[in-house]
Amino acid sequence: MRSVLMHISDLHAGRTFHPRVADQLAREAHDLRPDLLIISGDLVQRADFASQWEAIIQYLQQLPQPQLIVPGNHDVPLFHVVERFTRPLDRYQQYISANLNPVFERPGLVVVGGNSAHGLTIDGGFVSDEQQRIMAQLFARYPDDVCKIAVLHHGVVHPPGHEKRTIVRNVAEVTQMLEQSGVDVLLCGHHHVSYVGVAGNAKGFVVCQSGTSTSRRIREGERGRNAYNVLTIEEATIHISQRRYVEMSGRFEPLGEYEFQRRGAWLPAHRRNEPQTL
Repeated sequence: MRSVLMHISDLHAGRTFHPRVADQLAREAHDLRPDLLIISGDLVQRADFASQWEAIIQYLQQLPQPQLIVPGNHDVPLFHVVERFTRPLDRYQQYISANLNPVFERPGLVVVGGNSAHGLTIDGGFVSDEQQRIMAQLFARYPDDVCKIAVLHHGVVHPPGHEKRTIVRNVAEVTQMLEQSGVDVLLCGHHHVSYVGVAGNAKGFVVCQSGTSTSRRIREGERGRNAYNVLTIEEATIHISQRRYVEMSGRFEPLGEYEFQRRGAWLPAHRRNEPQTL
């Protein structure tokens, strides 16, 4: 069965939120009518403030359902220090979901979310042993012919030119878990740049990273580069379209287009652009 996924990330409700871009994103989401909308973390700018959670809830209600959401490092309180270290995701679980491992399935597809956010660093990522075990067990329920998509906030590779930005601290363990679980694609965010590439050793898996979809916090001082991804899952291929916001048109326009074979090594069947940051 053909499936269409829309992947957005790093919404950052708060002072950096870009309402005009957010409104256009919502319009395009409803035009696309995806089978699933995926949000890979950083829903708010500062998790300490109830007003930002209330604002993001209102915005999420404007977007199509169903939605699969995972937390990011900005969804952990910064100023409430005790809460940050002892109950880092209480507010996320109160306002968004108590489930840190959401699962979406339809014939031929399963999407499993995980948590890489914690309170031990400002923006670093870590996928605990328990989270790895839960994700591996969830993926193990599905046969090899099912397309398996993992969702984390932090990624497992450094996009070119962004080597100083943080990825999951236990990257070797997480990469091994994803590869052994037969994951086809990892969706992530955090860096505020779009990137498509390949990770792992033997078969490996595709890494599809979204830039910030609705925030003014664009890396490297750039503007007009809010972004999202559209994934089209077919029986034998996965097509990824990177969409970038263009100020002049006021729309998200296609930029990078990738198509990967789902069987055998992860080599592109057709690639209009080299894997790159946008």
